[in-house]
Amino acid sequence: MSTLPLDKPAGVLVKTTCVDYPGLLAGSFFLKGCNLRCPYCYNVGLVLGKDDGTQPLNTVQELFDHLEKRQGILKGLTISGGEPLINPYTPLIIRKARELGYQIKLDTNGTLPDELEAFLDNPELRPDFIAMDIKTTPSRYAQIICPAFSNFYGNKEHFEHVVSRTAKLVASYPADKREWRTVLVPPLVQKEDIDAMAAVLPKDASWQFAQFMNKNCIDPSYNEIYPYTDQEASDLIEYAKKLIPGANLR
Repeated sequence: MSTLPLDKPAGVLVKTTCVDYPGLLAGSFFLKGCNLRCPYCYNVGLVLGKDDGTQPLNTVQELFDHLEKRQGILKGLTISGGEPLINPYTPLIIRKARELGYQIKLDTNGTLPDELEAFLDNPELRPDFIAMDIKTTPSRYAQIICPAFSNFYGNKEHFEHVVSRTAKLVASYPADKREWRTVLVPPLVQKEDIDAMAAVLPKDASWQFAQFMNKNCIDPSYNEIYPYTDQEASDLIEYAKKLIPGANLR
């Protein structure tokens, strides 16, 4: 039996979603804690691991109660974050949800291949679907995405290695059970970045882009950055399609 308390605030529960798990009506649970500090991230409370008042946090028991109540209606559970691969509740949640008959989708930021491989090697924890973020040119993670307090800050080779290795692990899944995701942040995603990101993806990747939202960013300076116009975003997607045909704006 787990000794983790089920009655402590642990994450944000989205009770029903049609978009977080491709092809399935699902629930989502966004867990606290992250090893990165993407400057454009708006889930500040989750990333910093504390309740900042912007998103009321739910307990794991509330998640389990919801999954039991919606059994037979919802088909999937997306476990996101933050970064679920570093959260101690993730194995517990996967086991419970699977016991209730749910398909499991795991969202990861793509920088923890050892932790992901451990999940993939364990039949009880292996997710049914994986979504990996790819944020910019992998070498640029070292100073833009990685927090300054990390041992890997400034280590371009480390991030080139871990992003590439994680992408290979995700690519081992069937094409309809995996995807990659990129937020169109103007300073981070330009044509040369798309070239570098595409180089680590399989040609049959489902590469889902989303528009940047310039509000509540961890780095307040990003609140002053204007998102791409619809035409600019469309042009970038069309460029990405030449490299990865499955690139789309979600």
